[in-house]
Amino acid sequence: MRMPASWQGRLRIPAIAAPMFLVSNPKLVTACCQSGVVGTFPALNQRTTAGLVEWLETLNATLTDKDAPYGVNLIVHKTNPRLQADLEQVVKHKVPLVITSLGAVSEVVDAVHSYGGVVFHDIVNQRHAEKAAKAGVDGLIPVAAGAGGHAGVVNPFALVPEIRSIFDGYIALSGCISSGRGIAAARALGADFAYMGTRFIATQEANAADAYKQMLIDAGSADIVYTAAISGIPASFLRASIVKAGLDPDNLKPKSEINLGEELDAAKAWRDIWSAGQGTAEIRDIPPAAELCARLVREYEQTCKALGSGG
Repeated sequence: MRMPASWQGRLRIPAIAAPMFLVSNPKLVTACCQSGVVGTFPALNQRTTAGLVEWLETLNATLTDKDAPYGVNLIVHKTNPRLQADLEQVVKHKVPLVITSLGAVSEVVDAVHSYGGVVFHDIVNQRHAEKAAKAGVDGLIPVAAGAGGHAGVVNPFALVPEIRSIFDGYIALSGCISSGRGIAAARALGADFAYMGTRFIATQEANAADAYKQMLIDAGSADIVYTAAISGIPASFLRASIVKAGLDPDNLKPKSEINLGEELDAAKAWRDIWSAGQGTAEIRDIPPAAELCARLVREYEQTCKALGSGG
């Protein structure tokens, strides 16, 4: 299992619980980390930088060097007014993993490297991968077809080898991974980690409405709509939630511009219309996160054993 030196001996499986807007919180992150899975959350899940500081202090006081490391997602986009202030607190509190989105900037990477942190950047194609590699990131997160949230359209069987051909850092594959078998498949494909979002929405700790979690259980892959009309950036949403919001999933009006500062403040695109990936097909319960992690460990180990691999 290839990973940063500071993570050695702390992960039970090569998996990262992705940072999900409005959904991820310290309870979910803590449960994952204490179960040997990297837990993460978006900085913007706290409405202020002061609130972010409270979460960072809580996690640093709760987690130990025996637990898996935790991570914070920063939106590196000109319309995010909090980037600089949040980055300063990330550096001050020495967050182990920083996940950057919508912009790979060497200044951010250098700031995290200054205290020994690691930077992963999410991408959807090879061009984005090349730009992030030039910025000096430690890892890339190829968000493949079928992933929840902001996602790409390239099949993982094409995307991972393509990225690996130009990048020798860590790769965390995102897209339709909801089981330990999926984690093993990501490793077999050449990724170092599996990056799992939708599966962790359907946990007891996740900050999602009960109706949202039930909708995940009821949905299959055909119930996911991929569109840029909701947030201005192509993303995957539950068809039923679009209908519930009074919109026609098959006739959505295009959104002309991206303003993350406005969108993330109002949060209507994500609070009222719920994101999910095609991995909903495997979600059939809402367990505590620790129970889910234990299940993922069992499935991963059984799959590796069946394939004759030590993981």
